Amino acid sequence: MEALYTTEVRAKGGRGGKVSSTDGVLELPLAIPKGLGGPGGEATNPEQLFAAGYAACFEGALQLAARQGGIDAKEAIVTAQVSIFKDEPSFKLGAKLQIYVPDADPARVRELAEQAHRFCPYSKATRGNIDVELEVLQAAPSL
Repeated sequence: MEALYTTEVRAKGGRGGKVSSTDGVLELPLAIPKGLGGPGGEATNPEQLFAAGYAACFEGALQLAARQGGIDAKEAIVTAQVSIFKDEPSFKLGAKLQIYVPDADPARVRELAEQAHRFCPYSKATRGNIDVELEVLQAAPSL
């Protein structure tokens, strides 16, 4: 299979170091979150980065499903909550995707979300590996 796009990001210093893309677009410090015993602070962490990618990718898949279904979802919002759990002897991830589409029937949004979940690349990558919950919101999430 031929890749349509490839990116390269380097990590140095683990969870307390930094990540940077080889094209120079992404350069972020990392910090261990307080919930994992670290200092937290003004730096990001791998879970936030994964959540950002998953939310954006899933929202794109939702847009495609909506277009195919004749639904206007241009104002859709997808929030990804990514959690890390103790899974003896190590750890595992879990995710909840909250989907909001203004002025749309929640049952129809659920159908679109399930369709998007079938073909979103992040959903495909995580299927069978982590628990992912889909939640349709009836009111816009606050940021």
